[in-house]
Amino acid sequence: MNDSRSNILSNVSARENGLLKSVYSFMSLGLFVTAIVSYLASRSPAVMNIFLRNPMGTLVLVFAQFGLVFYLSARIETMSRENAIIAFFAYSVLTGLSLSVIFLVYTASVIYQAFLSCALMFGVTSIFAATTKKNIASWGNYLTMALFGLIIASILNMFFRSNGMTMMISLLGVIIFVGLTAWDTQKIVQMNRRYGDVMSVDEYTKLGILGALELYLDFINIFLYLLRIFGNRRD
Repeated sequence: MNDSRSNILSNVSARENGLLKSVYSFMSLGLFVTAIVSYLASRSPAVMNIFLRNPMGTLVLVFAQFGLVFYLSARIETMSRENAIIAFFAYSVLTGLSLSVIFLVYTASVIYQAFLSCALMFGVTSIFAATTKKNIASWGNYLTMALFGLIIASILNMFFRSNGMTMMISLLGVIIFVGLTAWDTQKIVQMNRRYGDVMSVDEYTKLGILGALELYLDFINIFLYLLRIFGNRRD
């Protein structure tokens, strides 16, 4: 068993396939945790009051999310793999709490439609990026600049409250995060190859967690922008 694992870790091609499976597995579990927490929180008036209808609770939740994702991204190399896994799923729980409001804002059919559309777009894009021979590393700079532009436009629209601008921002958001999905997927593949023939079990696990976090964030953002596009808010 140990020899088999050692052979996989020293074989770049075999390790790549296993790593991507690990990334998608962690990401899927994270999304599952988020969905369950989100739904259960939306059914609990006490939780909704603490985290969503209380400005201070909402602020604490937002800062906790940002703090945890930055901590995990910056410290992943020095953390133990157990702590990296715990941090990833803790972030999934926090995201579930922050997304629980969607069950009060959107109809179930819109949520399902947005999720299925997101899953299809994400899956096709990620598989393309993992298998294509085309190097899309240069997309990163353009997508990052586009993302900053999107954030600025979103802040401005908070004051103007234009429905047309909201729709344009949502469409651009989907395009940008679909692009980031492709870029992040290929980045995981390239990071694996940079290790060459030497990778420890801890490095393998933590790289899987880091990749899962990046693709998880891409998926969530595509889903949220699709929700806005499909609309159908409850009164």
